[in-house]
Amino acid sequence: MNSSIRISILSSLGLLLLAQLIYLPVLLSIIFIIILISLYFSLQPGRQPIAKYWTFSLIALALLSIYLQYRAFIGVEAGVAVLSTFLFAKALETRTRRDVIILFNFALFVSASSFLFSQSIWMAFMVILSLLSCLIGLYRLQTSEFEYQASAVQALKRDARHVGRFVLYALPFFVLLFMFFPRLPPLWHIPIPENKGITGISDSMSPGDIAELSQSSALAFRIIGDVQQLPPRHELYWRAMVLDEYDGQRWRSSFVNQQPLMRSDVLQPAQARSFDYQYLAADPGVRWVMGLEKSVPLERRYYSQQDWGIVPRRLTQRVEPIPLRWIGDIQAQTVSNAHLNLRINTQFPVQQDLQAQQLAQRLFLHSGQDPERYVQQVLRWYRENGFVYTLTPGRLGQHRVDEFLFQSRQGFCEHYASSFVMLMRYVGIPARVVTGYQGGELAPDGKSWEVRQLDAHAWTEVLLNGKWQRFDPTAMISPQRVEQGMQNLIAEDQAVLGERGSGWTYRHYHLMNKLRIWSDYASYQWQSKVVGYNAESQRGWLAKLGLHSSYANILMLILTILGLLGLYMAWLYYQHLRRQPKLAQLLQTFSKPLPPELQKKPAETFNMWMSRLAAQAESQQHHVFKQTVQLYEQMQYASEQVSEADLKKFKALLNSCASALKNHRKGLS
Repeated sequence: MNSSIRISILSSLGLLLLAQLIYLPVLLSIIFIIILISLYFSLQPGRQPIAKYWTFSLIALALLSIYLQYRAFIGVEAGVAVLSTFLFAKALETRTRRDVIILFNFALFVSASSFLFSQSIWMAFMVILSLLSCLIGLYRLQTSEFEYQASAVQALKRDARHVGRFVLYALPFFVLLFMFFPRLPPLWHIPIPENKGITGISDSMSPGDIAELSQSSALAFRIIGDVQQLPPRHELYWRAMVLDEYDGQRWRSSFVNQQPLMRSDVLQPAQARSFDYQYLAADPGVRWVMGLEKSVPLERRYYSQQDWGIVPRRLTQRVEPIPLRWIGDIQAQTVSNAHLNLRINTQFPVQQDLQAQQLAQRLFLHSGQDPERYVQQVLRWYRENGFVYTLTPGRLGQHRVDEFLFQSRQGFCEHYASSFVMLMRYVGIPARVVTGYQGGELAPDGKSWEVRQLDAHAWTEVLLNGKWQRFDPTAMISPQRVEQGMQNLIAEDQAVLGERGSGWTYRHYHLMNKLRIWSDYASYQWQSKVVGYNAESQRGWLAKLGLHSSYANILMLILTILGLLGLYMAWLYYQHLRRQPKLAQLLQTFSKPLPPELQKKPAETFNMWMSRLAAQAESQQHHVFKQTVQLYEQMQYASEQVSEADLKKFKALLNSCASALKNHRKGLS
């Protein structure tokens, strides 16, 4: 087998493995790597083919790893993994030219199926590289038998240049079809895989959970709309859910919060400000829609819960914006299940954190047992007792509230929110923890708002005067966190990183954060402009061009393709003229204006042609034709390159011949 074909096979399979690496089971990826190593040695000249028992063992182990991971061979992830396994199995038995053709065509199909794992811009980049590698392999297979000898690297470079040129020729047609071809609904539906490894806010919380999130600059979600209408940064609380059940270790959400919120239960003031925006999740597997509180969904596929969390009626894997409406300062007319809510939001482990319970009773007495004064008294106590805001607070034991309030006094937002809620409950005031995100940053294009995992936050709500009111104890300890945002806080105060806050760590964090911001922005443009180009966006774009019907759309598509073909033909003709020698170009320029009977015939030599043309001119002009023939033969058969002076002289002689013929025709007329 030709060495360049071997390289194409290995590179195609290797690129495909890289594209799917993070989605395949670990054992299956290891098996594919072993197969690539085996292929590298078995495809060498003179090597024996891989033994059948070795091939059978590897493929059986690969299928077993797929079944152990997915418990099935049918489905999105399992199906693509099985296809990839069959592709690598085919590579192990590749022997003949026909096998190689089948292998490359099968690899084209499996590469495209990788989009079932992800439709991100990086997956598209890897799939395109894999497709180009397969096309280079097919091209090499057709040309390897009759081309001159060259090194494998040189041959691959030359073939890559040819294949790249062919792809560039076809690219405008793909763009036209993408833009103008009608967007049809899917012919079948793909089952949604189980969500494993969902990132971001979870349905429970213990001290340290959100601090781990806040050390990641990964994008959580993006807000699309008029960002100028967003509230000030210190009011940007993106709500996920309420946690109101505490067992001394973790906070969880009770079933009461998960009941639907009826529109009739919502009271909105007549003068309340509202605006519409769109929420675009970075991970479509996240169940909660992080809406700006208080927001309601505008599509029936989503609904609001009693805790004002927004969830889908049925989980989907579509990465598309979700329309929401922020309805300003609203409140629930009545608190449903008031007695049950009161009982849940005042519960606490009686035998734990006794010192904190005593503190709460003492501060409550000093506040005259006035709930509103007590809230302010507790917030002032946090501010006056040397608490520190840090991402690395250390571990807490069984009595977590006591240890945090009276020993470490170092914590992140979940420490402050959790302890604040317990101080409220110890004196019988209903309170609960709210998790979500706070703040965010303007996107590089200035047209959207980016919220990252490091903006994850926890705050509290206290039931005062029959209404849940937001209090953020973190703002007492680190007001910069709320007013400037977590990204700016880390940039200004590296001590927030704790022991990790060295100069190198911060520079590394800052650089990676910048790279991630631009990477997320590129992914957003890819998702919105390419992946999200559906029938609705196509109609909107075509309406801007004045096309309001499917017939006009198809007509425009046909006309643009015909126009593109015309441009290609003109370009090819121009390139053909450029490749002609200067001498041939001068002859073509001379011959084209002549009558058809005087133009050069295919089997006619230049000397015979000039003699025939001389017979059509005056006798005193025959010497011009003879001089033209002499100079032509001199240039045509010269061993050296034709000089510019000779070409100019030859052009002048041809012009004289054309004038002689023209004068003779005028005399006859």
